[in-house]
Amino acid sequence: MSGLERVAQPDGPHPGRPPDRTVRRADPVLLDAVRARLARHGPQPTAEDVTEAVRSAGTVLGSQALAELGAAVRAEVLGAGPLQRLLDDPEVTDVLVNAPDQVWVERAGRLERSAIDLGTPTQVRDLAVRLAAAGGQRLDDASPTVDARLPDGSRLHAVLPPVAGGCALISLRTLRRQAFTLDELVRAGSVAPGLVPVLRALVAARASFLVSGATGTGKTTLLSALLSLVAPTERIVCIEESGELAPDHPHVVRLLARAANVDGAGAIGLSDLVRQALRMRPDRIVLGECRGAEVRDVLTALNTGHEGGCATLHANTAADVPARLEALAALAGMSRESVAAQAASALDAVVHLRRDGPRRYIAAVAVVRRAPTGELAVETAVDVTPGGLPVRGPGWEALARRMGA
Repeated sequence: MSGLERVAQPDGPHPGRPPDRTVRRADPVLLDAVRARLARHGPQPTAEDVTEAVRSAGTVLGSQALAELGAAVRAEVLGAGPLQRLLDDPEVTDVLVNAPDQVWVERAGRLERSAIDLGTPTQVRDLAVRLAAAGGQRLDDASPTVDARLPDGSRLHAVLPPVAGGCALISLRTLRRQAFTLDELVRAGSVAPGLVPVLRALVAARASFLVSGATGTGKTTLLSALLSLVAPTERIVCIEESGELAPDHPHVVRLLARAANVDGAGAIGLSDLVRQALRMRPDRIVLGECRGAEVRDVLTALNTGHEGGCATLHANTAADVPARLEALAALAGMSRESVAAQAASALDAVVHLRRDGPRRYIAAVAVVRRAPTGELAVETAVDVTPGGLPVRGPGWEALARRMGA
């Protein structure tokens, strides 16, 4: 017995790629034996522990077969099972499971269907439950949705029936291990060459700014690249729900939010972490994603002498940023007038991203100000044409003054 099962797969469309017709899975009996041995290693077994447990299971194999079996078992025990090889693909950013035979991946900005078949709805549910447990979260009939971070950094969202219909839905987003540089983003078409001096000047002048855009526009990628421009003598404190920011900088510390445990206790939110960051001698306070009441604490922090802070924010256009900030601040009990006063004083600029098909790019740079009517306003300073040419807007002089130009 090899300890591996080959499961037949239906052909699926892979533009330019051969279809996978088989997927290797570890034998369930072997998996049970390995899990029993791993129980002695505590709650966090390593890949080496898994390999040693496979060797100790008594299956006689050659070195190549043993390595193949070890990889399959590690994927089942520590990873995402049959989906793990998709997550390991550097071109894949998202893995989406709609049904056992409907596994989709986003590769190079385009969705395509994978040939992987996960078996039955019960097996998909079991996979979702195991992944949630690996992320320290509960997923069952009493708690049918989960949002968690897996040990390898991948982001998990899962929904169980009947909320999800006939089969559990699984969404996985991979974590890029290495940040893009600003020059790489220029070569990729994400940043117009003419914007590079503007972005560098914003960082050098310690301007506080938001990176805005819709989901999947590359906000975190751009923010990581901009943080890599911060002087190495400065200390960056990144506050996130999950560690997605990866700036190439020698002095970065992270504070990660923690969800409540199965008993509903132990939660540490982003608002708490922003307050903790103020006591850590930060040169730059960075909020990975602003999407709740923590906006009050961030604006407060940036109004107490902590220049050069930044965050990402979901918004359809740069002009929608004020309304988005008002909606989030309302969750913290802030009035519209209070938000306008705080944001206009705390924030200098907005860098807005758009996505057209597979292309993600900076569409505009805007300045934040308070309108004569007292409302918060965002005024375009640089607009990027469809051809990638930056054009100055009405807010350019204000932006230039803030950059010291």
